[in-house]
Amino acid sequence: MGFLEGKRLLVTGVITDQSIAFSVAKLAQENGAKVLLTGFGRLSLVERIAKRLPDPPPVIELDVTNQEHLDGLADKVREHGLDGLDGVVHSIGFAPGSALGGNFLETPWDDVATAVHVSTYSYKALATACLPLMDRGSSIVGLTFDATVAWPVYDWMGVAKAGLESCNRYLARYLGPKGIRANLVSAGPLRTMAAKSIPGFKEFEDPWVEKAPLGWDLTDQEPAAKTVLALLSDWFPATTGEIVHADGGFHALGA
Repeated sequence: MGFLEGKRLLVTGVITDQSIAFSVAKLAQENGAKVLLTGFGRLSLVERIAKRLPDPPPVIELDVTNQEHLDGLADKVREHGLDGLDGVVHSIGFAPGSALGGNFLETPWDDVATAVHVSTYSYKALATACLPLMDRGSSIVGLTFDATVAWPVYDWMGVAKAGLESCNRYLARYLGPKGIRANLVSAGPLRTMAAKSIPGFKEFEDPWVEKAPLGWDLTDQEPAAKTVLALLSDWFPATTGEIVHADGGFHALGA
């Protein structure tokens, strides 16, 4: 029996098998969890990637900026045989090209608003959409990238991640009385599709590989995924509002 035996999990953000979310889904199934995926836009691509999992799960269409999709999410989950959820993984982020790559001072509000809506507000929106399915002891976990400093080229996505980290603290405040935990995992840079879409992302990579105390593998999603699963498990029953770093220790340095 795996340490997630019997857990019912909803995982967002599986686009390729190189994504953190894919690794989360794979390891969750290997440890006994029942998994549902969500996808948006290229739904057929997500369904094709889902077939690479040990037990190919159903895929629910979900645009986190579409209130109708959010309002119908609980019913969609039930249609696939799950009467509740023990965990939800928020692995969603997007910023228009003008909001990245050194264009911080020129980015128009409409593009900033898109980045904040998709990358920040969606965390709260997904949590509330899933509330009808979640009981005491359940957990929501999101993915962030250290927003305590201003990174090169990350620009408005960095601002959106700072908002996500604040949103996590408020979710912890308001979901805590319901017995639901909310935590984030701050992973180091990984060569995912999302990372490749950021101009100049290599500026993140070399310092991390060179300076992380534990070292850092840019192509290994498992350390971040395992941290997500630990927070979804019953082994962190009194932890909420937290940001757990899975970055080789780089965040602890003054570099």
